[in-house]
Amino acid sequence: MTEDTTGRWRGWRTAAEDALYGPEGFYRRPEGPAGHFRTSVHASALFAGAVARLLCRVDEALDRPATLDFVDLAAGRGELVTGVLAALPAEVAARVRAYAVEIADRPEGLDPRVEWLAEPPKGVTGLLFANEWLDNVPVEVAEVDDAGVPRLVLVREDGTERLGEPLSGAEAEWLARWWPPAPEEGLRAEIGLPRDTAWASAVATVDQGLAIAVDYAHTRDTRPPFGTLTGFREGRETAPVPDGSCDITAHVTLDACALPGARLLTQRAALRALGVTGARPPLTLASTDPTAYVRALASAGEAAELTAPGGLGDFGWLVQPVGIPDPLHEP
Repeated sequence: MTEDTTGRWRGWRTAAEDALYGPEGFYRRPEGPAGHFRTSVHASALFAGAVARLLCRVDEALDRPATLDFVDLAAGRGELVTGVLAALPAEVAARVRAYAVEIADRPEGLDPRVEWLAEPPKGVTGLLFANEWLDNVPVEVAEVDDAGVPRLVLVREDGTERLGEPLSGAEAEWLARWWPPAPEEGLRAEIGLPRDTAWASAVATVDQGLAIAVDYAHTRDTRPPFGTLTGFREGRETAPVPDGSCDITAHVTLDACALPGARLLTQRAALRALGVTGARPPLTLASTDPTAYVRALASAGEAAELTAPGGLGDFGWLVQPVGIPDPLHEP
């Protein structure tokens, strides 16, 4: 018999963990994330092409090893790894060992070259790429009470909330260091400690190469006063209700996740460094080769969406080299 948890008060971290990744969780649904929200991977094949070029840069920095690893962390239904393999030069693709890391079952028809795993492989030599993974690592939520004290927010399965005990220990220390709220009733913050730990563990699987996390993010100077916890269902933002019916997400404190040697930049800057500019084709092409002009114009539109201010272009990229120079660093 399934346990009735509808009336139980729990912290948001436990509630979201069950709602997203439990036996009937949101991320185990057959339609996958693409059925509910659109990431950069789904917006344009240009994104996978840029990641493929980045993998080639990592390959060069590693002096073209006999085996080059590509790890697609939080792979959804394998859209990114499939696009990267298709975009690679044949000589590089022949040496790539591709992994898709996801809790859901392997989708039918996935390229047989892709190994499907529930956890990142160890001993990676190459590129580990985590696109919109950390925002779905569940975290606790804190709210300031009427005495100016940050307390744990408790939630029931129907989304009803109340305040619990004051924060203490490592969570209180994290909040004081990375997101200290003013002593004003109602101010909220998400405690990013589990994401810091998750990212450090992911980076530890890379022996040599590059690890990148791409996500909705904010830094110390731009912390939102009421937090960012929200839900998504069928392409629309909705209330975050931890009953398995919707995605539950919160922006990432990528500056807190960063390890020594890491660098933060926007997706706009990262993709431009990889050749995705959004520049319109010259009008002369319309008269000399109309078909090529239409293709180039469509590509420019997709590039503009991937790099748009106020949209996907504002995503954060946490770039963590491991034993190689930063391949995204401008010369």
